[in-house]
Amino acid sequence: MKEGSITLTKSEQRRLVVLNQLEAGVLVNAEAAELLGLSVRQVRRLHNSYRDLGAAALSHGNRGRQPHNAVDDEVLRRVVELATTKYAGFNQQHLTEKLGEEEGIRLSRPTVHRILKAAGVPAPRRRRPPRHRRRRDRYPREGMLIQLDASRHDWLEGRGPMLSLLGAIDDATGRVSWACFREQEDSQGYFEVMRETVRRLGIPTAVYADRHSIFVQTSDKELTIEEQLDGHRQPTQFGRLLAELGVRLIYARSPQAKGRIERLWGTFQDRLASELRLAKVSNLESANQLLARYLARHNRRFIVAPQDPQPAWQPWPKEQRLDEFFCFKYRRVVQNDNTVRFGHQIIDIPPNRERASYAHARVELHERFDGTVRVYRNGVCLTKHVLTEAKLNYRVGDHSDAWFNPPPLKQSAAKPPSIGRIWHPPADHPWRRPFETTTK
Repeated sequence: MKEGSITLTKSEQRRLVVLNQLEAGVLVNAEAAELLGLSVRQVRRLHNSYRDLGAAALSHGNRGRQPHNAVDDEVLRRVVELATTKYAGFNQQHLTEKLGEEEGIRLSRPTVHRILKAAGVPAPRRRRPPRHRRRRDRYPREGMLIQLDASRHDWLEGRGPMLSLLGAIDDATGRVSWACFREQEDSQGYFEVMRETVRRLGIPTAVYADRHSIFVQTSDKELTIEEQLDGHRQPTQFGRLLAELGVRLIYARSPQAKGRIERLWGTFQDRLASELRLAKVSNLESANQLLARYLARHNRRFIVAPQDPQPAWQPWPKEQRLDEFFCFKYRRVVQNDNTVRFGHQIIDIPPNRERASYAHARVELHERFDGTVRVYRNGVCLTKHVLTEAKLNYRVGDHSDAWFNPPPLKQSAAKPPSIGRIWHPPADHPWRRPFETTTK
């Protein structure tokens, strides 16, 4: 309804009808107050304003004025331009954060949503309708459980090779303890994630992962004699690491069981991929550099407070070195010439004060990620060998645990037996002497 040039709402129209009755003397102030739900004092003040200003007294004084917090037209145009050019593909929450951090445009997410909706800019990511699932409660303390997984994705969006992102997330807080890009999902990547987690935060109580061959032996071969004596298969390199750290490995039965880290990949494929696109990253090294800077901002944005503020991380012992644990280890037997084989390489073991010869001794080879192999016996390093780049070509980038497993040696063709006179020991040879027994 319009009264002159004033547009009145339905509520204001009801007030106008009552005030007209009050002005004509049909109603008194008490009756008008009861009809309008106001006090008598409010009705008197409203009636006086109606006599002076007419129907304009019934409308709010700010009607038709621009709000003081209204977004300027130039800012509206700038937001739409950035959303469709520089930050194209960013979700609206991520876009809101980038506008405040990089462009100095501080708006709320609903405001940005309203601006883009009015401009006809659709949301880049459609949300699926919710499904009924039983939610598992978080662990109460940080460090009680971390989830490990990898995501194979076109992170560089065609600007570079396909990469796998390996990472770990704390179940209680959602903190990403560490993550790294690798060419393939391999054991070295998980070793790096676990090492940085232990170095920065501490040793977790348990690790939750799927039944990948990196975590559990899946071979159908028969058990070896050593495995039969132990009653189980030998652990993988990563399984051996967790056993040395005293960390329990829990296997997930389905991807939904480790939904915490699965949802993390969805967030990374949205936000991190946009950050990589914005920085025009096109190789593995640059991607890892940007990822290290991004993780701090991601944790500040998404971390939640645990139920119990007391963390469960176990501190790393200061007397132990990380490199002695976070490496690949292999058992070997020293040959007669005091050498051990590692792939196609032969490592000499020099004599020392303990022993002049280590022939037939059982040793342990530690292959570290700095390109060196160290030979240990009873916790003592016997020698160090530097791997040349030319001899590292057996590294495998597949999904097995054989990243550093040396390939089998090439067997030379069997030599035909030599034909000659059969040797017989002489009569006085020790082999022909009878055994002598002595009694006390």
